[in-house]
Amino acid sequence: MKKNPLIRTAISSLIRASTLALLAASSSVMADDVNSLLKAADQFRLNSDNMQVETQITTFNRDGSKEKERRYIVFAQAKRQSLVLMQSPSEQGQKVLMLGDDFWMLLPGSQRPLRITPMQKLLGDASIGDIATTSWAQDYDGKVVAEERCDDKPCLHLTLNANRKSVAYQRIELWLGKSRHEPVKAELYVQSDKLAKQASFVMDKPAAPTSVVEMVLQDQLSSHKETRMRYLSRKERSVPEQWLNPMYLAKNPSLE
Repeated sequence: MKKNPLIRTAISSLIRASTLALLAASSSVMADDVNSLLKAADQFRLNSDNMQVETQITTFNRDGSKEKERRYIVFAQAKRQSLVLMQSPSEQGQKVLMLGDDFWMLLPGSQRPLRITPMQKLLGDASIGDIATTSWAQDYDGKVVAEERCDDKPCLHLTLNANRKSVAYQRIELWLGKSRHEPVKAELYVQSDKLAKQASFVMDKPAAPTSVVEMVLQDQLSSHKETRMRYLSRKERSVPEQWLNPMYLAKNPSLE
């Protein structure tokens, strides 16, 4: 017996709707899973919303000899806010403020905050975006590409795409340890989709990592030099609200 065409159409519509609903639910779960992976990876760099991180940046020539070294104190705060204080004698008094998508450089003796981009260089191949502690979970959407071996251990390979234009890198290929989800290495692409840098992450305890102690950057565009960002200390700290105001910082206040 032939089915009524209207019944057939209704059944087909129900099947199609159910399939679409299942696919949507599956995509949602996958997106949630990726976000959880990125939150776990972020914890190895910053384990609180409000942190003070003392950072040392060292650049090396192509023959491996040390070129320059600088120190910075970074106050990484909630809601995509960061304040960077330059500590080395040649940069003493300089500050960088990040408020969401806005970046300012503040120079001693000047009462005008200067607008800059997250790709502004600090030293070597370390940019403002590198030191201002971008959150992968907040700033990127992504997917798991494959399970691969990297640094002689099983890893998850993720492709991340920026969900806002002001981040330093519009695409990141990121490899996380499969069991603990610590960051292992990354390829960092700028807006033109050119590979700008390769990054590797040095952990405190390779067998049972709890935090990143160093990020190593290899330039892929011009100098091909190595830049090392070493995290000397971390502690929880919330800064006063006025420290996150560019006009207040332009007055060159003492920040203690």
